[in-house]
Amino acid sequence: MPDIAPATLTIRGRTLKLNELLDARLNDPDYLDEMRLSLKQAQPFPHLVAKGWFHSTLLELISEEFEKGPADTLKVVEGQHESHVRSVVGAELGPATQAYFNVINSGHFIRRLSYISGVDNLIADPHLFGGGLHETRHGGHFGVHRDFDRHLRTGLNNEMVFITYLNKNWDTAWHGELELWDKEANVCVKKVAPEFGNTLILPHGPISYHGHPTPLATPPGVTRRSVAAYYYRNLHAHEDRALRETSLFLHEPPAMPIQRTSQAKRLIRSLTPPIIWDALSRMKNSG
Repeated sequence: MPDIAPATLTIRGRTLKLNELLDARLNDPDYLDEMRLSLKQAQPFPHLVAKGWFHSTLLELISEEFEKGPADTLKVVEGQHESHVRSVVGAELGPATQAYFNVINSGHFIRRLSYISGVDNLIADPHLFGGGLHETRHGGHFGVHRDFDRHLRTGLNNEMVFITYLNKNWDTAWHGELELWDKEANVCVKKVAPEFGNTLILPHGPISYHGHPTPLATPPGVTRRSVAAYYYRNLHAHEDRALRETSLFLHEPPAMPIQRTSQAKRLIRSLTPPIIWDALSRMKNSG
């Protein structure tokens, strides 16, 4: 039987094999155990910085789409605590960006993410509320904060944010590293470089304070880019489970007549020659 060639995706003249968009290590149970332990033991709160989970060409194509998308894809967010650009909820995304989100919203990927994070029944958000394309330009910043507790539209509980960075040769002198803070000590404990191919899993919790508060000092034409998605959980999923597992039918089938044959009758019939039994049946019917 001939081998079946892997499916491919061609974007702006560059072809990618679909089975290579995601790192093959994520199919290795030992690697998943390693990632799970790293996340659990990280300080100042559980998190994970992983490298190389996504094909580099896919990430390069995503970065291009910050400029190639429709004009209404991105919106400027300006306030006392933040200054950056992000995609609007439900925006039409470029093909490479959509391919990335198709991967991380797939059941295949979410099962692995659930195992690594220790959170069962994660729910993806295809509308990318709070996620999508993120870009910080010169002078931009995002104050140290804790993310929202619930999805604004569905009410689902926020479990984590998932971020992949798109910036090659990032210079720490430009600032823009994601700072993870110890809330009680009011001090930054760790900095995560927004370097190309770095993926951050940041579970949501009462102490998960993070941000990049120092204004960006990038040279002209250089911005800080990433793609992000949130995952959720329904904390009431186990309530009234019996009701949710049972289908309710509008029409019940008619009751079938119950045929009752006594044990004695079955015994007599088994001992009676068929010719006699047939004669008795004819006499009964003729009467």
